[in-house]
Amino acid sequence: MIGDSDDKPKFIRIWRGRTRKEDFEAYSRYLHEAGVRKIESIPGNIKVEMFRALRGDQAEFMVVSYWPSLEAIRAFSGEDVTRTRHLEKDPDFLLELPTFVELFEVY
Repeated sequence: MIGDSDDKPKFIRIWRGRTRKEDFEAYSRYLHEAGVRKIESIPGNIKVEMFRALRGDQAEFMVVSYWPSLEAIRAFSGEDVTRTRHLEKDPDFLLELPTFVELFEVY
């Protein structure tokens, strides 16, 4: 793992979702405002990035958040750090509602 400093990420949490191509811009704005900004405000969060891509008739989104510890993630996610926390309007936009996120240790 990276050093012992709390300002270096030790874990990343990756969420992925897909929408229709027509919702690309609207969901981009919504995900940034309701999701990314919320994660940024959580104590312990080091960084969060949002990625997006158009792929044919669908849009793909990925949010990667960086954390110093599993305890910091639990403050946001609850006990199961791999469980997805859906945004209020996700059912209106997403083609499916993913149940889990990916969690990686930074090495």
